[in-house]
Amino acid sequence: MADRQRKIVPSPGGGLLNELGVRLKLILRLMGDGRVNPLVKLLPIGALGYWLMPVDLVIGPIDDAVLIWLGTVLFVELCPPDVVQEHMDSLRSVVDAEWRETGETATPPPELEDPKS
Repeated sequence: MADRQRKIVPSPGGGLLNELGVRLKLILRLMGDGRVNPLVKLLPIGALGYWLMPVDLVIGPIDDAVLIWLGTVLFVELCPPDVVQEHMDSLRSVVDAEWRETGETATPPPELEDPKS
């Protein structure tokens, strides 16, 4: 029973918070990717800068939310589609893992054992 393998798969829907987390991770990955045009990378930086700026064009939080949303959506849309797809596939990939019951004692795999002992 301890030797069986299961796939840990995220739920397909995930909910709003999961989607926001995936979108944030995607933006961070695209910001670090050298295949994305540096000028396009100014969009989320500018949106974040506007959000941190003490002076607003319109009173209230609505303009901040709209500009952050617009900056991030435009950023992802202007990135190369194959690069975006590559990162999305990586973020939504299935993780191979070993399932262990809670009552069992944990022994590290041979490759993780301490060579000194």
